[in-house]
Amino acid sequence: MTTADTFTAQMSIAPVTGRWRLYVVIYGELISEWPEYVFDGTAVPSVQDRSRALATLGYTFTDGPVWDWTEDHVPGDDPAGPVRLIASVRVREVAS
Repeated sequence: MTTADTFTAQMSIAPVTGRWRLYVVIYGELISEWPEYVFDGTAVPSVQDRSRALATLGYTFTDGPVWDWTEDHVPGDDPAGPVRLIASVRVREVAS
């Protein structure tokens, strides 16, 4: 978290289910307590689906719906190993 009112939302494939999940990183909280949304199916969710998921969790984009994509090698840094894609975007809580 870079400021008091912004967070990083991330999206990746859950290794056990193979389904995309979106979660909001909240530093100082247990990972099990981070807001999370699991998408149906295994296709990459559209930007609109991601926006709706964030709204369901009570968040919205801070600078628009442009997601940054990163590759993470599993396990570790083995370039021959499988690649895990992680998307991220800055979000803020929606005022109640």
